[in-house]
Amino acid sequence: MNKKEKNNNTPQSLISPLSLEEEDFEKRLRPQYLNEFIGQKQLTENLRIFIESAKLRKKPLDHVLLAGPPGLGKTTLAFIVANELGVNIKATSAPAIEKPGDMASMLTNLEPMDVLFIDEIHRLSPTIEELLYGAMEDGELDIILGQGVGAKSIKLQLAPFTLIGATTRTGLLTSALRDRFGIPLRLDYYDIEDLETIARRTAKIIGCFIDDMAAQEIARRSRRTPRIVNRLVKRVLDFAIVMKKGSIDLEIARYALDRLHIDSLGLDDMDRKILSTIIDKYDGGPVGIKTIAISIGEEITTLEDFYEPYLVQIGMLKRTPRGRVAARLAYEHLQLPYKGIDDASLF
Repeated sequence: MNKKEKNNNTPQSLISPLSLEEEDFEKRLRPQYLNEFIGQKQLTENLRIFIESAKLRKKPLDHVLLAGPPGLGKTTLAFIVANELGVNIKATSAPAIEKPGDMASMLTNLEPMDVLFIDEIHRLSPTIEELLYGAMEDGELDIILGQGVGAKSIKLQLAPFTLIGATTRTGLLTSALRDRFGIPLRLDYYDIEDLETIARRTAKIIGCFIDDMAAQEIARRSRRTPRIVNRLVKRVLDFAIVMKKGSIDLEIARYALDRLHIDSLGLDDMDRKILSTIIDKYDGGPVGIKTIAISIGEEITTLEDFYEPYLVQIGMLKRTPRGRVAARLAYEHLQLPYKGIDDASLF
């Protein structure tokens, strides 16, 4: 499945994967080096040390695993690593690698010290994943020629390289693959102050002035995610242009975000639908994710990847062995009477 096909099967909301047009927009905004990257301070400081050490040793950087919810900068960091190392990067996504030959072709075409970036690496097929083991550990590629009793295995020596894998679902990685990454890094949701800085930077790049109060308002409603900040700045600018505003101020920011149904905590219509479905139809839970998906007409993977992480992070939703449960904060946010579920009964 290519990226265009994947986007056609996902909801077009501020939280959904990037469209092709938005990918071009994101590339314009993407920082090129670590000193331009905003947020994730401890992670980037450590990464700087690892990169500098590799350069001084004249060795490839250890394989890097970037984990975290969508939109936090995993792809951006992969390209930054290549720029900092001064090497080429070849990027793909796991669903696009359909045959072992696809993987073999990419690996054998890498130049010494190059970076290979695989997005959604948790979606690699077992056959292709096994092909990676030798490549990552020994720099060798095992290829089977022929079939049946006449089949034989040959080993190809690969150029030294760094694999950077990105995943939103660390739990779906096999331990064998996870253990082969020498540098596992997890990106966390951003602070509001960093998101304000990103909003101002984005506005400057697209040629629009944004005042501090408007940047703060957009940051507060961005689900603590840079990608959503960028989208919101662009959408608010649309309202500012049509309403003949020369810049983005607090008034137009609030008006636009309210029109987009993005509330004070960054929740959109789908977030509220998920929570209200659990509360109204299933007495607050526990209820299985499959049942929720059917009830609201959404894909399970979309709920798990794009909606649940933030709802859990801000304390609106609980994941329990018996299913999803709406937390007290969800009732308060939706202005519904709390039903007082006994937590002890959920485990």
